Amino acid sequence: MSRRPAIAEALDLEPHPEGGWYRQTWRSPVDVTLPDGRVRPTATLIYFLLPAGESSAWHKVTSDELWMAHTGAVTLELGGKGATPSPESSAVVDAEHPQALVPGGVWQRTVPRDADALVSCLVSPGFDFADFELER
Repeated sequence: MSRRPAIAEALDLEPHPEGGWYRQTWRSPVDVTLPDGRVRPTATLIYFLLPAGESSAWHKVTSDELWMAHTGAVTLELGGKGATPSPESSAVVDAEHPQALVPGGVWQRTVPRDADALVSCLVSPGFDFADFELER
């Protein structure tokens, strides 16, 4: 991971285990009990900064994740729901395509771009690191 970018400093972002920088900016005050008994907020929201030339590791989240563009562009590579990722499709999140949905349980990663990108990610039911898996 590179040194902390100025925008990460300004927005008080910390390194994310998958790569990039993040900070949770909102957590719904309403919780939901999922069919398997887990309790999660109905939704959570983060800033996610991906500096130019960096990528994130393959990972998956149990819940649906909606990516929303602020500045720059992020290319999401989607790798299906198998035991390991297998690139199947991609989506660009930028000014022309300001939102992209990654369904829960789908492997995903970001690929490097030429400029910094700042996005928000809304997760519902809300994000919990217990529901997060990095490729081994």
